[in-house]
Amino acid sequence: MAKADMRQIEDDLSSTEAYRAAGEEKVVVSGVYRWSPTPHSSRFEELRLDVDGYYPQLTASGMIRRSAAAVLSWVAKLSSQGDDLWQGAIWYKHGEGTLLSHTRVLIKVTRNPAPTQQTATVTFSGAGAEVSRVFRYQSRYFHPVQFEFDVVEGEKATLSISTCAHPNRPPSLPCETLTIQEVYRRAGFRVSTSKPGIPIPVLGAGADALWSDQEMHDAMQAYWSRFADQPKWALWVFFASLHEADEPGEAPGNLGGIMFDSIGPNHRQGTSIFVDSFISEPPASDPDPAAWVRRMTFWCACHEMGHAFNLAHSWQKSIGSASWIDMEDEPEARSFMNYPYRVRGGQRAYFADFGYRFSDAELLFMRHAPAQFVQMGNADWFDDHGFQAETTAPDSPLTLALRINRERPVFQFMEPVTLELKLTNTSDQPNLVDRYRLGPGHGMTVVIKKDGRPARQFLPYARYCRKTDLVVLQPGQSMYESLYVSSGCNGWDIAEPGNYLVQVLIRVGEEEVLSNPLKLRIMPPQGHDEESLAQDFFSEDVGRIVAFDGSRFLSSANDVLREITDRLKDRRVSMHAALALGEGLKQDSKKLVEDRKAPGGSPAIIIEKADMAGARKLLTAALSTKPEEMVESLGHVDYKWYIDQVSNWLARQDKAAEAYRLQDMLLKLLSGRSIHGRKVLPGVLGAVRERRDSYGGKKPRGAGRKSPLPAR
Repeated sequence: MAKADMRQIEDDLSSTEAYRAAGEEKVVVSGVYRWSPTPHSSRFEELRLDVDGYYPQLTASGMIRRSAAAVLSWVAKLSSQGDDLWQGAIWYKHGEGTLLSHTRVLIKVTRNPAPTQQTATVTFSGAGAEVSRVFRYQSRYFHPVQFEFDVVEGEKATLSISTCAHPNRPPSLPCETLTIQEVYRRAGFRVSTSKPGIPIPVLGAGADALWSDQEMHDAMQAYWSRFADQPKWALWVFFASLHEADEPGEAPGNLGGIMFDSIGPNHRQGTSIFVDSFISEPPASDPDPAAWVRRMTFWCACHEMGHAFNLAHSWQKSIGSASWIDMEDEPEARSFMNYPYRVRGGQRAYFADFGYRFSDAELLFMRHAPAQFVQMGNADWFDDHGFQAETTAPDSPLTLALRINRERPVFQFMEPVTLELKLTNTSDQPNLVDRYRLGPGHGMTVVIKKDGRPARQFLPYARYCRKTDLVVLQPGQSMYESLYVSSGCNGWDIAEPGNYLVQVLIRVGEEEVLSNPLKLRIMPPQGHDEESLAQDFFSEDVGRIVAFDGSRFLSSANDVLREITDRLKDRRVSMHAALALGEGLKQDSKKLVEDRKAPGGSPAIIIEKADMAGARKLLTAALSTKPEEMVESLGHVDYKWYIDQVSNWLARQDKAAEAYRLQDMLLKLLSGRSIHGRKVLPGVLGAVRERRDSYGGKKPRGAGRKSPLPAR
C-alpha cells in the first residue's frame, strides 16, 4: 500500500479514536465518498457526508463531474431515518444544472472496520426519476490543506495552546493541548505541515522589527514564487514582531494580523501575525497574563487563517454572495471569525463561552460550498459580495459623506482616484466610534459601478485585524479618512475612460450607515504616449506599488513608473508615480530571500538600504512641483499625511530647514483653500503650524502609516 494511503488511514483512525475519547462509541462515518463508472474515468461523483464527528451539520453535499466544462455542486439538509440512514431535500445547486434534475437524496451507510471498505448508497429522487449510486469511502476529511509556518528569528510562533491554562473559559471546555492544525482538522480538513518552521534570520545591520505593508507584500511575492500560479490547498503563515505605526509619532501595535488578498493571480494564500502587537497586551486585572497572551496569539492566527478559507468576519456576512447563499450576521458568535472585543461584555465575556471553533454557518461553508469558493488561490476573498438594498436608519445619529476635493468630479486618464470620507455625529448626544471604522475592509464595503457594467465590490489588497480604538464623536463633530479605490484584488476597478458611481457602507456597532452615491468621470487619454504607457500602467504589479507606496521587489513595474515620470511630466499620474517610487526608496527595507549559504536554501531576511538622495528628488517632485494640483489629486487628508511623513523623514536626516519649508507650504496651501465653500478646519491648520514650528531644531519622532484621523 502507498505511504500516502497509509497516512490517510492513520489520520482517519486517529480522528476516530479522538472522537471516541470524547464519549462516542461508533466509528465516524462522516467524510468524502467517491463513485466512478471505471477506476480511471474522468467522469466521477463525490459525496461529502456530515452527520457525526466534530460539530456535525446534518448535511450532505456533492460534486458531479462529466467533463472539465460540465460540473455541478449540490447541497442537501438531512434528517435521521434510523441507524445509518438519512434523507433530505436538495436546496442548493451550482454549475451545470442538467447534470442533476433530482430534488431529494436518501443515504444509507454500510459500516466496515476497514475505512476504505465503507460505502454509502445514495438514491437521488424527484422530478419523476430515481437513480442510485454506491460511493466508496475516501477520507474522514472534506478537503486537504497544507500549512507552512515561518517565524522571524527572535520571535515565537504560537501553534498550540493548553485550553484550560487560563481560568476564564467555559466550564464544559475539555482540557487538552490544541494545535492550529487540529482546529482545522475539526473543521473538516486533512491538514499537513510542509516543514518544521525554522526561524528566519535577519541578515545585515540596522534592521528594525517593524514591517510595512510594502515589506510584507514584497516578502509574500518573493517567498510564494516557489508555488505554481494556480489554486492550491496551501497557506503560508508568517509570524513577525510588529506592523509599523499608524500615524507619525504613534507607537506601533494596533495591528495584530493581516491577510494578503492578491499574490500574483492567486488570492488568500498568505497571512502575517504580529506577535508583539496588542494581542500581547493583557488587561491589567487579568488573572493569568501569560496564558491570556498565548490564547490571543493563537486566536489571531486561526482568525487570519480563516480569512484564507474565504470566511468573512462574523458581523459582515449579510453583505451577501451571489456565488453562495445569503448569510446572516452573527455579531455575538463565539467563533474564531469574531473579534473578542466586539461582543457584549467584551473579551472576558467572549472567552468565557469560547469553544475554539468556527460557527455552524462557517463550517457549512468550509465543508459544503463548492470547493473553488473555499480553496486558496481560487475565488477572491468574500467573492461577489455586494450591497443588498441596504439603507441607513432614518433616525441614525451618524451620516457618512463620500466626496472629492475638486470643483468637478473629473479625473485625468491614469490619475489614481482617491476619495474622502467624512463621518459626522448629527445627533445631540456623544457617540463612541472606532477610529479605524473608516479603513477599507474594517467593517466597510465599497461598491463601484461603471456605466453599462455590473456593480462590483472594491477589494483592497490587504485585510487587517486591528485592536478596536474607540474615540468620542461629540455632537456635530466629524472624523475623516482618505479612500484609494483605483486598484485592488479585482485589478484596476477605475481605469477606462467613462462614468463611474461609487458608494460606501460602514457598520458602526449594530448600525449600518450608507454614504451618498458619488459620480466620477475618467477622461480619455491625451496623445500617443498616454495610450502606449497605459498598457503597462494598468497591470497588477503597478497597481500594488501605487496602493502600497512602493516596492523593492517589483522591478519591472518600477521601470514603468520611472518611464511615466520621464514622458508624462505634465500629467498628474507622473506625480503619483514619483510619490510611489520615492516612498519605496526613502527607508531601509526588509526583504525575504533564500539564503544560499544555508542548508537547503532556507529563507532569510536581508536589509536593502535606502536611497536618500533618490528619494528626496522624487518626493520633492511629487509633493512640491505642483502642490495645488497634488493636494487636489490626493485630497487634504492624504496630502497632509504624505507631507508629515516626508517632513519627519527629512528632520531625522538633520534637514529640519527643508522639513520646515514643506510644512510652511502645506500651511499656506490649506489656509487658502475652499472647496465648495468648505474651509480647512482651524484645528488642522493649528496642528500644521505647530508641526512646522517644531522643526526649528527639534527632531520629531518616527513616521508611521496611514490611518483614520481622530475626530476634530
